[in-house]
Amino acid sequence: MQLEIGTICDGKVSGITNFGAFISLPGGKTGMVHISEVSNKFIKDIREVLTEDQDVKVKVIAIGDDGKISLSIKQTEKQEERPKRPRPPRNADVWQGNKSEAKESLSFEDMMAKFKQVSDEKMTDLKRSKESKHGGFSRGARKGQNV
Repeated sequence: MQLEIGTICDGKVSGITNFGAFISLPGGKTGMVHISEVSNKFIKDIREVLTEDQDVKVKVIAIGDDGKISLSIKQTEKQEERPKRPRPPRNADVWQGNKSEAKESLSFEDMMAKFKQVSDEKMTDLKRSKESKHGGFSRGARKGQNV
């Protein structure tokens, strides 16, 4: 059997190390599965997942110039469906400050004025928040001292 990148074949674990497992492949070849390619989940000790003489299905992910064959077990398994995070709409109008407002056809100058207004309001809120955390004194001033 000719091995090429992307080929999926059956193999047998022939040896286990701390960093991965050696797999005997058809045709008398041997490849290695790095510990990061064993599972989609974190594996601290590969011996908890694989044992010698265990039959495994592997995918050839690389073949080096020196003939070394890199394999993956996790790429042969069905990828777990990850919950998708909602993404903001591509045409969200960040100039308007409030995305829920109805879209208006504003000129560039109007959008800039609105952006500046929202920005100024946010800066004022930040300054108020900072002053309340520091007791309302300016930087370096302490109670009882004149600034």
